[in-house]
Amino acid sequence: MNKLTTFSRAILAIAIMLCVALPTLAHDFEVGGIYYNYLNKTARTVEVTRGTNNYTGIVTIPSSVTYSGTTYSVSSIGDGAFYNCTGLTYIIIPNSVTSIGNQAFYDCSGLTSITIPNSVTAIGNDAFYGCSNLIESNNVISPTS
Repeated sequence: MNKLTTFSRAILAIAIMLCVALPTLAHDFEVGGIYYNYLNKTARTVEVTRGTNNYTGIVTIPSSVTYSGTTYSVSSIGDGAFYNCTGLTYIIIPNSVTSIGNQAFYDCSGLTSITIPNSVTAIGNDAFYGCSNLIESNNVISPTS
């Protein structure tokens, strides 16, 4: 019986650690409803990432964000950051962003407009796959399905 109790306690402890750790894996911090991961704390750069909720409506990504007294430059949109955010309709990307990750806007079927600055020099694979309603942009992105 003692071995079973020790085993049960070990399993319970692991389950609790996983429940506490998993939510923190999605993002490092959130400001103004947008979630970010640190890219380089020394260089003070971050990327937009997938949060615990889907992004909806109009999203304006800031060029910089302040968290815990430190200002970080938003330099990229991470892989899958807006994946399957079907309620996302319009996104404005600042000049500080230089890359858009793989599948960043994958299956964002409600996305109708996006502003991509000339600073973006890399767009990942399938970044706009399934954005069937994308009809307007400052830099042309053709809809794919």
